[in-house]
Amino acid sequence: MKLNSIDKQNIVNIVYEQLKENIASGNWAPGSKIPSELQLQKMFNVSRVSIRSAIQRLRDLGIVVTYQGKGTFISENIGAIGIHDFNLIMHLSEEEFLDMMVFRQTIEYKCIELAVENATKKDLDNIEEALNQMFLYKDDYRKYSEVDFNFHLAIAKASGNKVFVNVILSIRDLYYHYLEELNRVIGVTLESIEVHLQIFRAIQSKDAEKAKALLSNAMVKNIECIKKFNQKK
Repeated sequence: MKLNSIDKQNIVNIVYEQLKENIASGNWAPGSKIPSELQLQKMFNVSRVSIRSAIQRLRDLGIVVTYQGKGTFISENIGAIGIHDFNLIMHLSEEEFLDMMVFRQTIEYKCIELAVENATKKDLDNIEEALNQMFLYKDDYRKYSEVDFNFHLAIAKASGNKVFVNVILSIRDLYYHYLEELNRVIGVTLESIEVHLQIFRAIQSKDAEKAKALLSNAMVKNIECIKKFNQKK
């Protein structure tokens, strides 16, 4: 495999195009691991920042997936589309989204009920802080997904039930991946943030049924969006 050394303007764009070309040519097959950032930095003779930015462009489209501690891999689904006609690729199936929805309905609904009963002022402040960060990171789906998780974790903590908290923490990576896929493909919308705000206010007002209804409606809309997305493929 030959990668051209780069010493020009628009470095990130050029790196991105060459990375994409290596996927198109079959040098990096679907499911395979691409070279590390350090290796790519040496191959291209550019800064690690440029490498990360180019990889992030691929990641935003779903062309590659990064697993913490393992590296970055070519999407298994990449072979089904043309390399020069990339569209967003969803890395979770509709079935997986439905499974996650059932989990959330089972665990988070009860957390909401208990949070309405047990939340202290500090608990409410923590939920509100996560909400404020969601507004702050609305233009960065990755950071937004992190604080989105923290928002729901804060509700679990407000329940006062440590088992529920530990269950959610035990699947943190899965839960975050689920949220990141939603926010990457559907996009972070003001409507989504508003729903979280209304859930917070409902808990604040000790209205568990309203909070659960808001969460339920949001999840149903997400599933509808996923179905429409899959129909376009």
